[in-house]
Amino acid sequence: MINAIYGKKVGMTQVFADDDTLVPVTVIQAEPNLVCQVKTKETDGYEAVQMGFGSIKENKVNKPMAGHFAKQGVKPTRYLREVRVEDASEHKVGDEFTVAAFADVKTVDVTGTSKGKGFAGVIKRHGFGGGPGGHGAHFHRAPGSIGQCATPSRVFRGLRLPGHMGCDTVTVKNLEVVRVDEDQNLILIKGAVPGGKNGVVRVRMA
Repeated sequence: MINAIYGKKVGMTQVFADDDTLVPVTVIQAEPNLVCQVKTKETDGYEAVQMGFGSIKENKVNKPMAGHFAKQGVKPTRYLREVRVEDASEHKVGDEFTVAAFADVKTVDVTGTSKGKGFAGVIKRHGFGGGPGGHGAHFHRAPGSIGQCATPSRVFRGLRLPGHMGCDTVTVKNLEVVRVDEDQNLILIKGAVPGGKNGVVRVRMA
């Protein structure tokens, strides 16, 4: 069984629940995912299905990918992702997986790429408190001492230091499915999910 679908994050809005409470939701546009390849333990060493989604003009597809789609006998898609399954032989190339499978699902895990924030210091990146703001102090937003003396005479790995922030693969678990719109291929999920607008996300049954 395929337990995940890929789509794009449209944005956030709010809807009224059955008890008239206002619920903040993230809208995910999950067009039908097309099975573009079936991978089995005999041929590839593991069981998975390759899902294609997103429309693209045929003249925009490079030659290696065009050959891949032509070999499988499916129309080109903009994105290709894999979903692990227990028995890939249950599926065949050309099958479509839609949001209708999530009609009775209560909670999901959503995976996406978080927003990139560039190079950040320790206060923004790790929440350090920083030094005094004034009164002649020259220590404000620096990380402070990070190493030892002659023993071991080096800086340990894994220290919280300035660096690139964001653009990480982030999974938020057990989010509530508020509504599934099969006509418009939409899934409304309570709360926020990683990434910005038009970011690709994976919605997996929790």
